[in-house]
Amino acid sequence: MAVRLIQTNEGGGIYIITFTCDGWKPSFQQANACNAVYKWFDCLTGKRAGIIGYVIMPNHLHALVHLPAVFKTPNAAVANAKRFLSYEIVRRLEAQGAEPLLQDLHAAVKKREARKGQIHRVFEESFDGKPCCSAAFMEQKLACMHHNPVKGNGTWWKTLRCTRIAVQDFILEQGRRCIKSWCG
Repeated sequence: MAVRLIQTNEGGGIYIITFTCDGWKPSFQQANACNAVYKWFDCLTGKRAGIIGYVIMPNHLHALVHLPAVFKTPNAAVANAKRFLSYEIVRRLEAQGAEPLLQDLHAAVKKREARKGQIHRVFEESFDGKPCCSAAFMEQKLACMHHNPVKGNGTWWKTLRCTRIAVQDFILEQGRRCIKSWCG
C-alpha cells in the first residue's frame, strides 16, 4: 500500500480511497462489517459528502467519494473511518468469540501504540488516497472496483456483490457531472 502525504481539500474534491486490514486479515468478512461501513458512509453524507462508488472486500475497502471543503483533508476522513470501524469490528469479533483473530490484532499493536492505549490494530497505518480530476480516471477506478470482487476465488464478496457495489449507470453519469463541475 502506498504511503501518501497529507493532502489539502480546498474547495472539495473527488478521491479514490483504499485502506487495508492489518496483515490483509479478512476482518471485514469475519466481523460481517458491511453495515458498519454503511454507517460511516451515512456519517459522510450527513456532512454533505457523496459516495460515488465503493467495494468492500474481505480485507480491504475501495471508495470513490466526493469530500466537500468542510473536510480539510481526506486524511482526517479516513482516520475517523478507521477509528470508528476498528471499534465496531473488535466489538463484533468479541461478540463472536473470535479469539484467534483478536489475538492476532492484539499482537500487531506496536509498543508506541500500546503506550497510547491502543489494544488492537485492525487496519494498516497508511492508506491510499488519490484525487480524481478527470472523468476517465474516475471511470477507470469505478471499473477496477466493479471487477475487484470477481478476481478472487472466495464466495463472501461474490454472494454480496450486488448489495456492495454502487456502480450503476446513473451513478457513473452522476460522477461524470461531478467531475465536470468540480474539476472544470
